[in-house]
Amino acid sequence: MRSVLVVDDEPYVTRVTRLCLERAGYEVEVVADGKEALELLRWRQFDAVITDIVMPRMSGRELCTTIRESMPELDLPLLVLTSSSEEEHRDWARELPRTELLEKPVSPRQLVERLAELLGDDKSGDRP
Repeated sequence: MRSVLVVDDEPYVTRVTRLCLERAGYEVEVVADGKEALELLRWRQFDAVITDIVMPRMSGRELCTTIRESMPELDLPLLVLTSSSEEEHRDWARELPRTELLEKPVSPRQLVERLAELLGDDKSGDRP
């Protein structure tokens, strides 16, 4: 079973995200900010990270940059969720390898399909 780390400080968002990913067959771990995510990534292996951009203590942007620069051995896809449609965020995400930006609101189906594509999983027939 593939494992996904979800990083978001909004409990409702993490509950819905966890539910849709678990229904699609993923194991899900949830943390509330980038600092917690980095600690967990130091001792546990994940297949992908899904993160919000705006969070306390360490933003999703800082988290992704730190993963790519300080943990290059973690060649995992990073899926960044944002409510901002600013081009700056799109440019930043394009610069990091295996990092994609999805604009909120994201449907559960879209989230699962995009994650499956990034991981090379066939989830086309699943209904989250």
